[in-house]
Amino acid sequence: MPTAARITLARVADEAGVSVSTASRALRGRGDMSAVTRERVREAARALGYSWAGESRGRPRGGTSRMFDLVLGHFHDPYTDEVTAGARTAAADLRYDLVLTTERGSPDDDWPDRIRSRGTAGVVAGLLVPSAEQLTLLTDAGIPVVLLEPPVASPIPLPSVRTTDRAGGAAAAEHLIDRGVRRFIVIGGSPPYRYGRARVAGFLSALEDRVPGAPRVATDADWGAMSAWRACAKALAELPGRGPIGLFACSDEMAAGAYRAIAEAGLTIPRDVLVIGFDDVRGARWLHPSLTTIRQPIRAMAAAAVRTLASAAAGVDMSDEVIRLPTELVARGSTRARFEPAG
Repeated sequence: MPTAARITLARVADEAGVSVSTASRALRGRGDMSAVTRERVREAARALGYSWAGESRGRPRGGTSRMFDLVLGHFHDPYTDEVTAGARTAAADLRYDLVLTTERGSPDDDWPDRIRSRGTAGVVAGLLVPSAEQLTLLTDAGIPVVLLEPPVASPIPLPSVRTTDRAGGAAAAEHLIDRGVRRFIVIGGSPPYRYGRARVAGFLSALEDRVPGAPRVATDADWGAMSAWRACAKALAELPGRGPIGLFACSDEMAAGAYRAIAEAGLTIPRDVLVIGFDDVRGARWLHPSLTTIRQPIRAMAAAAVRTLASAAAGVDMSDEVIRLPTELVARGSTRARFEPAG
């Protein structure tokens, strides 16, 4: 028989013929399921030598604490401030405390061990997807995980909260076209995360539907203002034709970088270039002119992730449920001008 140290919850689930989440709930005595299923899981655990009680599994003996972890790669920028505010409010409403945990992205980062040792009730992972090894450690401890705007696919099925990225990109293109623009620049993000690819794909698809063959330059920036400034300057020099330009950037920060490149090229917003960003973080209103952007409901998304996590912690099988909250185009000064299309 394999040693107990090598037995994982996934192995127990496979032996019992159930999902990992069902096995976890069966061993913790949670959730609605038949007594036969619960006993079958426990019998599989006993047969394999899997221990699900006590501190070796990372849970305090007194039970799970009323605490959630919000894990992000960094904190204290306009986007993550919104995430934190939304998550904290929802957690308080549900009578949970919220712990802020930083994921450093280094090989020796032990954040899952720290979370397991303090007996947290669950994890919201924002803008990141834990590795297969990290997820195994958490699921073996019976700690549910919900993803918030995951940048890549998860190695195992997990519930997630997202926004309508592709529809947002399409709305940006539609708005620029309706303003009479017929030349376009789109600044995508690098690395090409899932949500960035969807925004660019939605934008380009709408162009093909409405103005097929219109001049365009698609470029990338590293999700920061400085990189977007350089990418925009190059794209402005490369874009063929004459007339007003419509520019879509995959984040408000990149749109701010494009403002600088446009000014340095001797052009004016919105007389020469109409600009649209994505996110609607607080700085979008402070740009001059104020930035038209695709608003994603960041606080509401974070709150939805916490509520989903509370359901999972209570034993509800959320599996790989995807919750999508809609984007909204917010028109401001950067697209105020309207042009008569040539031809």
